[in-house]
Amino acid sequence: MASRYEEWYGGEGRRADILEKGLLGKLLHLFPNARSVLEVGCGTGHFTRWMAERGLDAVGLDISERMLSEAHRLGGPRYLPGDAHSLPFADRSHDVTALITTLEFLPDPARALAEAVRVARQGVLLGVLNRWSLLALRYRLSGKAMWRSARFFGPWELAKMVREAAGQRTRTVLWRTTLWPIPGMRDLPLPWGGFIGMAVQLNEESKA
Repeated sequence: MASRYEEWYGGEGRRADILEKGLLGKLLHLFPNARSVLEVGCGTGHFTRWMAERGLDAVGLDISERMLSEAHRLGGPRYLPGDAHSLPFADRSHDVTALITTLEFLPDPARALAEAVRVARQGVLLGVLNRWSLLALRYRLSGKAMWRSARFFGPWELAKMVREAAGQRTRTVLWRTTLWPIPGMRDLPLPWGGFIGMAVQLNEESKA
């Protein structure tokens, strides 16, 4: 799977890659002062490299040795081994924490979100497959093991989870969806696109 990951983005997944990066790029503009980003569940570093190319000091973290080996082979920023449920970083050590198609495959997504908030100064960037989309239905019906074990989220459910994780540090939660089954459509503030992009802006200091 690690060796095929990048091939998918360059082949049948090219449209998805363009649309997902387009939406995530818009959301990153909500953190204009961000200089550093930690991508949790970076896999082969596909999005970590993209964020580094945007000028961010990017670090990728993943629990899979094979994924990290492929990330190192492909080059780019720093990659470290680690568990999303217990991040090996100090509180507020990165401007932004990103989880892109990661929450769906974690045993405890709520704990991972709490950890993402803990190590973030300015906010959290999420890219998640939408349970209310035709794309999610197609994945469920594919019969592939990785999709049978995945947990999909809807935008309101995801927003509720991040608000609970961030608590009093929550400032704003903004989302849009993309990967619509209609050619030419990009991202919209509607809940049925296949991919949810969400930005969680945090108060840098907890409220009293």
